[in-house]
Amino acid sequence: MTLTAGMVGMTSTERVRFGEPAADALRAEAEMLGAERVVLIASKSLVENTDEITKIETALGARHAATFSGVEPHVPRDNVMEATDVARKANADLIVSVGGGSVTDCAKIVPVMLKHNVRTTKDMDAYHITVDDAGAMVIPQFESQDIRTICVPTTLSGGEFNPLSGATDPETKHKQGYQERMMAPVTVILDPALTVHTPEWLWLSTGVRGVDHTIETLQSFQSNDFCDGLAQSALRLLVEGLPRSKADPADLEARMKCQIGVWQSMLPIIAGVPMGASHSIGHVLGGLCDVPHGYTSCVMSPFVLQWNETINGDRQAPIRAIFGEGGTAASKQVDQFIADLGMPRSLTAVGVKAEQLQKIAEYTMDDIWGKTNPRQISEPSDVMQILELAR
Repeated sequence: MTLTAGMVGMTSTERVRFGEPAADALRAEAEMLGAERVVLIASKSLVENTDEITKIETALGARHAATFSGVEPHVPRDNVMEATDVARKANADLIVSVGGGSVTDCAKIVPVMLKHNVRTTKDMDAYHITVDDAGAMVIPQFESQDIRTICVPTTLSGGEFNPLSGATDPETKHKQGYQERMMAPVTVILDPALTVHTPEWLWLSTGVRGVDHTIETLQSFQSNDFCDGLAQSALRLLVEGLPRSKADPADLEARMKCQIGVWQSMLPIIAGVPMGASHSIGHVLGGLCDVPHGYTSCVMSPFVLQWNETINGDRQAPIRAIFGEGGTAASKQVDQFIADLGMPRSLTAVGVKAEQLQKIAEYTMDDIWGKTNPRQISEPSDVMQILELAR
């Protein structure tokens, strides 16, 4: 018998608090950390349409220094610089994100920009990940940030658990990754009550993103028993929780199941399991075509499963079992699940045009996971095969 060696990576996150009001949890965290100048990077919709951010500001009291709410989808670099400027002027000693994936990504990058006195979008070039000719990530090495981040997510994208973040180059429209161990938040706060304000399409589509994390883990030949177990547990929670939260948006237990499922779905990624074509193409669809983060998985995950099946059919067996129809192809089961949630099912449905496909395929080759799919992707024509399935 031959044992497979492996290694599980850990992040710098110290705590995950769940099931308590976000305002109370944040006040306790600020006190514990001794933070006196807390800057919130908050969802614009929460600021304008609810009193949730006001509750948090009130709970923080004199510790609250400023609030920025100008983050757009896919985190344009300009927004990162604007948020950094707000934090710099406030002399922030703690950054807190309250919102979806883009708000989270921005908040995680800001402390790095502060540490290295980055003041222009062009100067961000030195800090993002690139990919070499062999498809390996080239991660810039730089000194860790001085201040930490706390993330309070209101969607199910899962980025709050990751030391990896993303921002979009406004010139190329290419979403690029930023990674450093201390970029992971010191604390994540999961408050299901806060998520009832999230639009249904956004909640459910980012939930499918969480499903996609689990599926790409379970497909991967680079996973292991530890990560497979987490992914299977996460998938079960999401398969139960998402339809329940759609049927009854006030079902906080179902929302918590989804949040815990997403937490589990992210641990294999953090541990080192690379994602595949659904994620790499999805990154490009977001930055280049303005496809919402969650929708990218809705329109790609089943077709990547289908394209991979001849190579990793055995690896797809647990996926088939969890959806309850072991004799039906995983791609068809996942497709039906996404359709039942009312999510879009094709590239055309999310506004991607035929003339954009070639550039999507080319950009995918430069993504951090562009060449880590179970079925080998060697050139843009391979990506085009998947895109044609998804049209």
